[in-house]
Amino acid sequence: MEKEMKMELATFAGGCFWCTEAVFLELKGVEAVVSGYIAGKTVNPTYKEICQGDTGHAEAIEISFDANAISFGELLELFFATHDPTTLNRQGNDVGTQYRSEIFYHNEEQKEIAEDFIRFLTQEAVFEKPIVTKVSAATIFYPAEEYHQNYYNQNKTQGYCAFVITPKIEKVRKYFAEKLK
Repeated sequence: MEKEMKMELATFAGGCFWCTEAVFLELKGVEAVVSGYIAGKTVNPTYKEICQGDTGHAEAIEISFDANAISFGELLELFFATHDPTTLNRQGNDVGTQYRSEIFYHNEEQKEIAEDFIRFLTQEAVFEKPIVTKVSAATIFYPAEEYHQNYYNQNKTQGYCAFVITPKIEKVRKYFAEKLK
């Protein structure tokens, strides 16, 4: 008899949402990933507004996942393995507060798991520099425009996708093979 699904949300900002969305779509237990904006002051922001860097929003993804198939902690493993949590307001060539590293928790359990995970990574000196990832309560999540959804899978030959996202996907397939769909 199959276990009943236990659907939960996880919301992560780890730089460009095209990158983060693509890697999480690969995982068993992940039912949906929506690219969008969170934690800013602008209501219903547009991509153009976000790119100006003064809305306060982060480019983020909202993951709907079956907690009986994959845990929040496992999602955190992939989150930290596929972006640089030591650079403030930047990922690679993407610079600005919209590219910050932040975990938006949906309940106290997620908050504790995220804080414990960051402590563990710090104690184990997994990264050479200090982790700057913030842990904050989730606020209103605004889905990005439709053309941003499932961006990588629809634009694999585009330069940014080929040179930035494809290597992340290959890393996920190599190191997280047992967790893939």
